[in-house]
Amino acid sequence: MTPLVTAAVLLAAVTHASWNAIAHQITDKLVGFTLISGGGMLIGTAIIPFAAVPAAGAWPYLLASSCIHIAYYALLMKSFQLGDFGQAYPIARGTAPLVVTVLAALFAHEVPDGWAAAGIALSCAGLTGVALWGLRGRGTDWSAIGAALATGLTIAAYTVVDGLGVRASGSSLGYIAWLMAVQGVVIPVYALARWRGRFVAVLRPFAGVGLVGAALSVAAYGLVLWAQTKAELAPVAALRESSVKSCSYSNNFAGQGVG
Repeated sequence: MTPLVTAAVLLAAVTHASWNAIAHQITDKLVGFTLISGGGMLIGTAIIPFAAVPAAGAWPYLLASSCIHIAYYALLMKSFQLGDFGQAYPIARGTAPLVVTVLAALFAHEVPDGWAAAGIALSCAGLTGVALWGLRGRGTDWSAIGAALATGLTIAAYTVVDGLGVRASGSSLGYIAWLMAVQGVVIPVYALARWRGRFVAVLRPFAGVGLVGAALSVAAYGLVLWAQTKAELAPVAALRESSVKSCSYSNNFAGQGVG
């Protein structure tokens, strides 16, 4: 992995942790994810005219990823509702690299060498340690842990699907733009149906911070997709989560993770 790719992945990790923290700070999780998902849809739609359309071979991956991302958002919202942010977040993120390693070996024929495998294991161990630190002195909420683990599986699934899709697309920018535009419709439509005439009134107080979260989300995943065209999937996933670890630890240490 080149220094440029490494820097891009680390920057993606920090921006990703930042938008998750923003989503956590909005008490009503549906409000937060409606703004972030809907904002991502608007950003993706704005980029589409300036980016190449993904190649035909990328569309099955893009559509599959859109479905997986919707499940991811739903499970992440549930994780934040059920458990401590500092517990749920590292469990969800720490599960992904190991599963990505297995899936990448099966579907992308990428088997990490000894050093890469050790790095992936170290990253996952570090995130597990953060989660255990968050549990100190508290009872174990198995429903929250189960939701976080399920979230981690969706992360691993969309990581591999998108890694294969962006490589087939011929355009990282086009792929992320269309992905955001397609997947970003569902949650706002659900919220619109649920809130009916109150849609704008419910969202307005959080619109600014939510749209910042949306911009961070698009930037973070765009960087990851670009990195996946330059390096193997599992090391990119592990490096991304290693930086997320420090952000999660800061939440735990500061006591800011109570949901």
